[in-house]
Amino acid sequence: MDQPTAIILLSCPDARGIVASISNFIFSHNGNILHSAQYTAQPENILFMRIEWDLDGFEIPREEIKNAFTPLAEKFRMKWNLHFSDYIPKIAIFVSRHVYCFYDLIVRHQMGEFKVEIPLVISNHLDLKPVATQFGLNYRYYPITSENKAEQEEKEIEELKKHNIDLIILARYMQILSGKFVNEYPNHIINIHHSFLPAFAGGKPYNQAYNRGVKIIGATSHYVTAKLDDGPIITQDVVEITHRDSVDNMILKGNDLERTVLAKAIRLHLANKILVYGSKTIVFD
Repeated sequence: MDQPTAIILLSCPDARGIVASISNFIFSHNGNILHSAQYTAQPENILFMRIEWDLDGFEIPREEIKNAFTPLAEKFRMKWNLHFSDYIPKIAIFVSRHVYCFYDLIVRHQMGEFKVEIPLVISNHLDLKPVATQFGLNYRYYPITSENKAEQEEKEIEELKKHNIDLIILARYMQILSGKFVNEYPNHIINIHHSFLPAFAGGKPYNQAYNRGVKIIGATSHYVTAKLDDGPIITQDVVEITHRDSVDNMILKGNDLERTVLAKAIRLHLANKILVYGSKTIVFD
């Protein structure tokens, strides 16, 4: 296993000496910087930064780093978070009836691509319970109707908190989460959408794309906000389409794309490489 590292993600008004001060904080306590990246947004003049350093030999115990860094953060009016690379997040996967993203995530986890625990799978259908059972996952069934939606979401939130869930993945979960639910996990719910956003609205998006003769189709992974499909975009990709592609071919290509785009978004989040800025993200890839 690699040596554990500490990671700080921050944003603040840009000013002279910020990067030097952070670097000196790490250096003066015998830290070795492994990765550092920054970006200044204009005209807002906001600095975004990700810095990662080796904890081997670092003189400040990890449980005291936050308090030690706070005076520097306050000096430059930073919004910041401290992370450790050896922390194992707990994720919950929300599914409905589509299996392809769910199965892909499980296999990637089994292969060690995602260093996480999956203590919980939540669904509004029972269709994918055999898949979860096959991999020894705890599958919780919460059927949703317009009459019981609020009550069921309360139960889901209770279950999530009981398992100390850090991140929620909507793996083609065909339900709209309420604003109350989303506010419980701001910027910690990742969704996959079957096109670029905004794009073909409503049902049968691939049929609409086919009828329009599109030359590319895409997939978008984004954080979930209270406004439908309007959250900060993490990553996107496209695949070419020609007149020879049937609707079925487009669906197959789209499904493949959704799997890879969702996986990339999850990797970026787990590696603490994303800063949310209003309706956008800064991704240190």
